[in-house]
Amino acid sequence: MSTGVCLRLLQTAGSPSAASCHRWSLISGCRGMSSAGRGSMNVFNREMKRRQKNWAASLQEGNQYDYLRDEIGCRVADRVYDIARTFPLALDIGGGKSHIAEHLNKEFVERLFLTDISEKALKQRRQTEIPTHHVLADEEFLPFKENTFDLVLSSLSLHWINDLPGALRQIHQVLKPDGVFIGAMVGGETLFELRCSLQLGETEREGGFSPHVSPYTAVTDLGNLLGQAGFTMLTVDIDEVQIHYPGIIEVMTDLQGMGESNCAWNRRSMLNRDSILAAAAIYKEMYGSEDGSVPATFEILYMIGWKPHESQAKPAKRGSANVSFADLSKISQPSNTTKS
Repeated sequence: MSTGVCLRLLQTAGSPSAASCHRWSLISGCRGMSSAGRGSMNVFNREMKRRQKNWAASLQEGNQYDYLRDEIGCRVADRVYDIARTFPLALDIGGGKSHIAEHLNKEFVERLFLTDISEKALKQRRQTEIPTHHVLADEEFLPFKENTFDLVLSSLSLHWINDLPGALRQIHQVLKPDGVFIGAMVGGETLFELRCSLQLGETEREGGFSPHVSPYTAVTDLGNLLGQAGFTMLTVDIDEVQIHYPGIIEVMTDLQGMGESNCAWNRRSMLNRDSILAAAAIYKEMYGSEDGSVPATFEILYMIGWKPHESQAKPAKRGSANVSFADLSKISQPSNTTKS
């Protein structure tokens, strides 16, 4: 997959018929969690998400749906390589089939613990050169002691967490001092084309639209959440991956194959056939390319945060400066000296 745009054209002949599209639920939307005092939300059915991931992992040709996880896992691994140190013990949260670990080597990570909510995904994990222990565990309840890991990784799993602030605090807790957390999750603009098309299609055929939306974390909140969890020296950046499909049916098919179907408690269990047909036409009309394909945009939020340690660089104390900002404007001005 290229860094910018990935082209994925599936064989339309093998796609499910429109009549079977009522089984699909989609992911998109935005979750704002900037206030620390509101408590955790209970938005997602975690047991449903476990079943969805198990189903996706049991597909006979399930690897064909791993292209996005593999690409983002590679980009997360690149951020590990940017840190000039070796990590004796690392944890990959929601690692599934080792989408990050397959891009790492023992020179940077000596040992790895791989966790996932899906036992079938763990059984399908890929072999890497890093000695790896797999643990069946929910990302919301990490079964590890405090100050255990030098590095914690996560790729495309935190957006299904009910209590994201609590999960970040647990990650901070299991890190050793001066340990680092590197993660990637989908952002609020993900699949905006699909979301808009479904809403317009349902409005046209049914006079209104139902919530097919799973809430995501906004990038404006992510830095606050990391800071509230206790991380320092924060880095948050955004990337976009745009993938082209033959049509809306293929988009939804691949989301199912990724295990990324909606698991919100308030999701609608069925999608009307006529609404999907209308949404498919709207999708092509509003966003279709000249070659007949339609784009699906994934907004990826990358985050890096460090657990505090006395060896880390710290800002100077307030009032310790010996130069005024007002003097900066005088630097480029020639000095006026009087010759005697």
